[in-house]
Amino acid sequence: MKYEELVVTATDGRKLQVATLGEPEGRTVFFHHGTPGSASLVRTLAPLAQNGDLFLITMSRAGYGTSSRQIGRNVAAAAIDTTTVLDALGRLDYVVVGWSGGGPHALACAALDAPRCTAAWSIAGVVPISADIDWTEGMGPENLEEFAIAMAGGPEYEPYVAAQAASLAQATSDNVIELFGGLLSDPDKATLADDAARELFADSLRQGFSDGYFGFFDDDRAMMGEWGFDPASITVPVAVWYGDEDLMVPAKHAEWLVRTLPNVTEHHHPSEGHLSIITNHFDELTADINNAAKSS
Repeated sequence: MKYEELVVTATDGRKLQVATLGEPEGRTVFFHHGTPGSASLVRTLAPLAQNGDLFLITMSRAGYGTSSRQIGRNVAAAAIDTTTVLDALGRLDYVVVGWSGGGPHALACAALDAPRCTAAWSIAGVVPISADIDWTEGMGPENLEEFAIAMAGGPEYEPYVAAQAASLAQATSDNVIELFGGLLSDPDKATLADDAARELFADSLRQGFSDGYFGFFDDDRAMMGEWGFDPASITVPVAVWYGDEDLMVPAKHAEWLVRTLPNVTEHHHPSEGHLSIITNHFDELTADINNAAKSS
């Protein structure tokens, strides 16, 4: 299956690291990776593109990989970069998929780029910090520590992110499970039992931090600030996927989206975690995306 990387210039002159997977004749799916991550993570979604119906496009968000940093960006800014990439590749209508920290950025496209963006998927995605839930309850210890420091702000936060990034930048197939520690539930560890799966995951981290930690830093700042749009304003169909064994983004985030979004379909798989929610349900996800893309 064809995987290609290229560079696209953003509207303000920044460079965007872009990757594509599949056959260009397929329907356009734009993928927003998690936090942290990078464009190469799209290779974990290869089963979605294997029959040629779907063509996957992604980018390393500003500050990740070789994508230039965008200081002070909010979540909504990703929608502008998304349309820039699609224009550069000559793509028109699309559906958008966001996984984990990519979920808010997929919702930004659904809110701000309709009707060109015809449908969205938030898979184990976080919600605004202002949502009426205990935002961190149920997260693993590493996330509890990270977000406590992030919420407090102050001079300790940036060095903390830099130190975390330095560790994750050394991810390999041998140490990636250890690096994520208490954030991986049993279903997620099972997903990473395969050597190739661990290497793809680790590679996306190495690529993401190849030019520093600012993508990670700015992602956290963006997600915990004002997003630049109201999820309740989204009118295109949104599918919300989640499991109850998720220690990175607990199920209550998805449940809030289900209550809040006006045009939503719930895909609740109680036995799944943060990674396994996709890897154990590729057939279902492929069919879901195909059906939405065909009807657009």
